[in-house]
Amino acid sequence: MFSNLHYPFGWFIQPFHIRLTEKRSQPLKQTTTTKPQVKLMKNQTPPLLSYLETKGITLQSLIDCALEMYVPHPGIETVEKASAMLTEEFLDVLSDVNVSILEWAAFHAQEDAENGLIPGLTQERFRGRPGPISDEILGIAIATYIGGTRGVFEYVRFDQAKPGILKSLGSITNDAIGALVAGVSSNVYTRAIKNAGTTC
Repeated sequence: MFSNLHYPFGWFIQPFHIRLTEKRSQPLKQTTTTKPQVKLMKNQTPPLLSYLETKGITLQSLIDCALEMYVPHPGIETVEKASAMLTEEFLDVLSDVNVSILEWAAFHAQEDAENGLIPGLTQERFRGRPGPISDEILGIAIATYIGGTRGVFEYVRFDQAKPGILKSLGSITNDAIGALVAGVSSNVYTRAIKNAGTTC
């Protein structure tokens, strides 16, 4: 499977200079995050959220989008509880640099496609039917990264319904944001059910 791959293994065979002493190395100091530190993290705006706000996408619009598809589950029986858990999960996921890269790539791909800058992608193909499937591939990647298989199932629901902010986004960005919301929603449902001690 990997027979055609070539890797620069030169770094692996460079000589190592190791100084041996009889003094035993000290164990790594264990650190814990204090409650004030956690509160400070929650009060900070994730860079990705700041970027999305320049595109007209706020944290509240993401939460509202998720709530349009909200279904009561054990441990998350009310809209108020769902909103609180969604807020916490969104702030966590939006702080992930890998999510930032994927979402940033989607918005730049949308802009380049609209301006005819993507090689081989004509405006007729981009805006016509059937169009490219790269937007769905990107959406699946984002949903999988955030929520795993459950996230993908949730992404399908959001992609078909296009709730809230998704209706106003482009053909690439609506999949990227839809996958973000779906992955977060899936994580919230999973955590709520686990906390409630149930399996469905």
